[in-house]
This record gives sequence, structure tokens and C-alpha cells, in this order.
Amino acid sequence: MTEDINEKLYDVIIIGGGPAGLSAAQYASRANLKTIVLDKSPTAGALAYTSKIENYPGLAEPISGNELLDIFRNQAIKFGAEYVEMQVTGVKLDEDIKEVYGMDRNYKGKTVIIATGSMGRKPGIPGEEKFLGRGVSYCAICDAAFYKGQTVCVIGNSEEAIKEAGVLTGFADKVYLIVPSTELKTGDDHSSLDSDKINVILNHRVSAIEGDDFVTKIKIKDIDTAEEKEMAMDGVFIYLHGTQPIVDFLYSSIPLSDKSCVVTHRTMETSIPGVYAAGDVACSEIRQVVLSTAFGSMAALSAEKYIRHRKRMKSDWIKS
Repeated sequence: MTEDINEKLYDVIIIGGGPAGLSAAQYASRANLKTIVLDKSPTAGALAYTSKIENYPGLAEPISGNELLDIFRNQAIKFGAEYVEMQVTGVKLDEDIKEVYGMDRNYKGKTVIIATGSMGRKPGIPGEEKFLGRGVSYCAICDAAFYKGQTVCVIGNSEEAIKEAGVLTGFADKVYLIVPSTELKTGDDHSSLDSDKINVILNHRVSAIEGDDFVTKIKIKDIDTAEEKEMAMDGVFIYLHGTQPIVDFLYSSIPLSDKSCVVTHRTMETSIPGVYAAGDVACSEIRQVVLSTAFGSMAALSAEKYIRHRKRMKSDWIKS
């Protein structure tokens, strides 16, 4: 009999595929816990944007952040962790069996580790907050179907933004990719740009989002000349990154600090039994890859202790 993915029970569900999440996955899967990593995008985190890492222990030569993430990911998968590229849209954490919701499927687990990082941002474009949910979105995969046959734009210059523009071409009639720099970080040959529905506008920023009950237009400004013009628009998808913890999918399910950080105790526990947080989403005072990996490992050890009802953490599973 084939196991229904929606009924599969994991020991550990890790939300986020950065250094904290992947380190947690290594430790959890190596402890023979059924582990899955749900990662919005392997190229979207702070480490993925780093061009050179040379101070991570064990590196003989500098490598890119993406290369280091690939090593972490491959190690976790080698130890038995599952890795799924998926946007998490919500969670239910207050029961013994936790639930994590995505667009196409849901996941159930005994424990959840939140490791989504801190590249989120507060609304900063005039009109962004006013029209959130009424034409402004941060998730094309979630909301693309609402814009069938309409005109939309994606704001950003990450691979994530470009991929999401590609998703929108399956629904919208026209997709504008508005890039606040003179060239695309991915180059012009990314496969998501193949559709003739996409029009790339370089070196512009969106200066305002306007409408009535819903978005009807945007204003864009040339960064060099400051020349401004209006464009009719039905939907605006924003992929600009900042330094805020990424916690929008949690809603009010877990206590946050006044800086929107997930509050944790000494060994990464939150106030909800079986729920942990690690890395920049917990707002450690110093943000370094080596600390994120340490906190991710600690979160996994705490989850293992919780699942197996240990009095103390077990840190090594090598059999002599």
C-alpha cells in the first residue's frame, strides 16, 4: 500500500533550509529521526547571497555561500533527511501532533524547528500595507490563481523573484519584473524568463502602490533620472529583502518578542512543547554562520530529547 503523504508522521519538521535548518536536519536524521526540511528556496537566504565565506571552520579555501549551503544540504540528505522546496503558508502548533501547511500538501510532525532566518521586511512602499491581501502579495505560488488573465508585477532581483515571475506567467496575461538595479543577478538566460509574457524593467523602483478597494496602478521611478510614470496594475508581488525575522506564516500561533523574534530558552525551546527555533529568526545578538549551525544542532538535540523522553541530551550516535 502506498503511504499517503498527508498522513505521514514525521519526528521533526524543519521550516527553513539555511545553515540553522540544515544543521538541525543533519543532527536529527543522524539520530534516526524521520526528518523533513521545508525550504522556500535554496537560493533565497542570507547565506545564499554571500559571495565569499572564508571564516567557517574547516574551509581550506574561500567558497560562496551557495556552495557551503550545498554541502550542508547534501550532508543532511546523506544522513536520511528529506528535502522539499515549498512555501509554508501556516502552522498549527498547539497540539501534540503539529501541522505545517503548504499550498499543495500539509505535513504532520511530533516536533517543529523554525529556522526561517531574518530577511523579512516591514512594508516600506507607500500603499504596500494598505493593499496587502487586496492586490499586494509576498507569495506568487499562493496567490497566482487570483490573477488569471490580468496584469501583475514582481518587484525584486533575487532568483526567488525571477522564479515567482515564471510561476505567474501560468496565470496572468502580462508580468512585469521590476528590478532596482542595472542588471539581473541571475543573468538574462534564466529559464523562468523564457515566457514572452514577461517584460523586465531594469533600474527602476516602485514609488507607490495605488487603487480604490483593490490595487489598480503603480508608480515607478527611474533610479538615475528620477523620472516617474504610472502603470496600470492588478497585482503586486514583492520580493525585497530586509532584516526582519521571517515569521509571517506563524500568525499568532507562537509568542514573539517586540522585535518579532521567536522567543527561545537556553536550548532553543519555545514556550510551546515540541517547538523550537534556531538561527536568525530567534535574533541572536551576533549573526554568524557558525552560530546558526550551532543553534540548529542544539534545536535538533532538544527535539530528540523531547521525542524520546530523555532526561539529558544525547550528542553522539556512533556505534563502536
